[in-house]
Amino acid sequence: MARIRIGVQMRPQHTTYAAFASAVHEAEELGVDTIFNWDHFYPLFGERDGNHFEGWTLLTAMATLTTRAEVGCLVTCNSYRNPNLLADMARTVDHISNGRLIFGIGSGWFERDYQEYGYEFGTAPERLKVLGRNLPIIQERWKKLVPPPVRNPIPTLIGGGGEKVTLRLTAKYADLWNGFVPPENFKHKNDVLTNWCHELGRDPAEIERTATVNTRELDNLEPYIDAGAQHLILGWDDPWDLAPVKKLAAWRDARS
Repeated sequence: MARIRIGVQMRPQHTTYAAFASAVHEAEELGVDTIFNWDHFYPLFGERDGNHFEGWTLLTAMATLTTRAEVGCLVTCNSYRNPNLLADMARTVDHISNGRLIFGIGSGWFERDYQEYGYEFGTAPERLKVLGRNLPIIQERWKKLVPPPVRNPIPTLIGGGGEKVTLRLTAKYADLWNGFVPPENFKHKNDVLTNWCHELGRDPAEIERTATVNTRELDNLEPYIDAGAQHLILGWDDPWDLAPVKKLAAWRDARS
């Protein structure tokens, strides 16, 4: 039986840096394989103007707070940074983490971020078009940077389920895919991704399939595995209750 990987997405909202940093340490001590944050400028739920921290700056700290777990943004918004700069940022965090960065990226969707920070929101197809343009720029920049990434190339994760564009880009450029949907839909999207791999001449086994889950699903995770997930990532928030993370780790260890 293949080993299932587990992770947490630590949402950097409604918390303090001290509490967040402590939880990063505790998550790694509990044995998670990956620790992610997200790339937004405002909370996505709860108090609209509550505490919130910027993802990539925080990711640098996460790299120094850990020694074993892989770290990343789930996911970076492609629209917020020049692609060459973003590639350099990722390479730098890759070095800080000694080769433990997962470069998560998506086309962006949270309109308030765009409006408040002065980015053009446009349409979903336009944002996907720019993502498709920027992915090869980022990967080419990694080949030019001095020093090069420790883990070269840095593994790329694409999040989203759009069947015509997002999953095609995933098949072409990504090493991991993240889906946000229930198991029955996850299986369908997973099959679409596999079909895109075949069409583009890519071995589907080269792409790790990850699924984001919540605490309510911790008693019924096997349907995700049956649907093709290889890596389950638990959404996690302050007050950083360790019980769900322990439960996820125990489930993984029991089936190993």
